[in-house]
Amino acid sequence: MTTRILPAVGDADAARSVTTLLSQLPDAEPATPVADSTQLLDTLARLAGDSLDELPEVVLVHERIGPVAALDLVREVALRFPAVGVVLITSDAGPGLFAAAMDSGARGLVTLPLHYEELVSRVRVAAQWSVGVRRHLGGGGEASSGPGGTVVTVTGAKGGVGATVTAVHLALAARASGRTTALVDMDLQAGDVASYLDVQFRRSIADLATITDISPRVLQDALFTHSTGVGLLLAPGDGERAEEVTDRAARQILAALRHRYEVVIVDCGTQMNGANAAAVELADTALLVTTPDVVSVRAAKRIVRMWDRLQIRKAEETTTVVNRHTRATEIQPALVQKVTGTRITRTSVPANFKELQAVVDAGRLHDLDAKSTVKQALWTLAGELGLVKGVGPAPEKSGRGTLVLRRRGHG
Repeated sequence: MTTRILPAVGDADAARSVTTLLSQLPDAEPATPVADSTQLLDTLARLAGDSLDELPEVVLVHERIGPVAALDLVREVALRFPAVGVVLITSDAGPGLFAAAMDSGARGLVTLPLHYEELVSRVRVAAQWSVGVRRHLGGGGEASSGPGGTVVTVTGAKGGVGATVTAVHLALAARASGRTTALVDMDLQAGDVASYLDVQFRRSIADLATITDISPRVLQDALFTHSTGVGLLLAPGDGERAEEVTDRAARQILAALRHRYEVVIVDCGTQMNGANAAAVELADTALLVTTPDVVSVRAAKRIVRMWDRLQIRKAEETTTVVNRHTRATEIQPALVQKVTGTRITRTSVPANFKELQAVVDAGRLHDLDAKSTVKQALWTLAGELGLVKGVGPAPEKSGRGTLVLRRRGHG
């Protein structure tokens, strides 16, 4: 989360000192200091007139601000802009001033001379409070009402069966039909969504993992809006950060996405952990991708049995799609259905990697030709799953209960 900070400091030397220290804060976006109380109130009023989300999370008020006295200014900001956390900068650290500042509506007090650790602590607390208030006030106005959007997880039976390609095109199809769509790369150690869509973005799902109050603006900071209109929540660039995304974090993140987007596609990769197990458990549709060969079908059966043992999802609640299908292969969809005990989609994806190779190598999977038989099949699959506007809802919607995986020490 990026914390926007607006300092109100009348003294030029103090303003330089505050600005220098703020520039060292992690994930902070300090604005140019305003010189007096009138300029501060005018600036906040202008920002609030545009949108609640345009307001800074934190305002720092220096004790020597004027012409309005510091405590009176704190009270005015707190009353007029209740979603802003105000921190008072003062040389008086006594309990009397502290009580007066709290009574005026301040969210913290920083003593002079400024110290980095104290400033970080007070700003962080004020920012978290601000985010919580905005969530309850409905900041951003972009969260959808009602039960929320549809969550579809895409899991590969084993590596290389085409789970990411499937997830990407389900998201593209949903977005092309006019639905707001998010694509989440929850293959946390080896996610390739960014590579397939030619994206370089420093934010990732790991940046949301420790945030307990995910407001629309916090979520937007972590999302990359692709040129196709799909919102991308990417896997961390450093694989070791995967462990930061717990099953609890995954639940909160998906809940936030469900309220913002009509369709949420989650690429779960092939390796199960607490986070993507929670995603599969919560999904309206859990899609399992396999290819028509013995090794992949056995792997699909193994995953289905594991989900059942861990009470993540039953076989009959899982939907399987056969990728790289040909009529000549010995293993046909009906056999896959019998072996795995899952529901098989009517749509199978044909084996025609030559159509994909150029766009995959270029990292522009979204440029796949509309005449491609693979693209046509995947977009038809999106319609079958109810992700395309105007097509019926996805069958077999079934969220699950408590995640047993966590109790067994895997999450």
